[in-house]
Amino acid sequence: MALDIRIPIGAMFAIIGLLLFVYGVFTAAGPRVYEKSLSINVNLWWGAAMLVFGLVMFYFGRHGNSSVRLAEESAEGRAMEAHEHSARLKQD
Repeated sequence: MALDIRIPIGAMFAIIGLLLFVYGVFTAAGPRVYEKSLSINVNLWWGAAMLVFGLVMFYFGRHGNSSVRLAEESAEGRAMEAHEHSARLKQD
């Protein structure tokens, strides 16, 4: 099994999102902190969004399948390879 790029990206977003979410939960009692952001707990909401995105990426990285195939394995790929090969020969 090859390493899917969605796994480390999902883990990174999930960890940072979890940190932001926890920080937002613990600072929710102090509304003075969020006066500049119209009293919206930005850390809480963006932490939740990043956590959900990271978990979705991580899930699809672990359970998704790769649909990448070699060009020789399909008729369209073989036709495209032949076309590109003939086009390069004409340019030289």
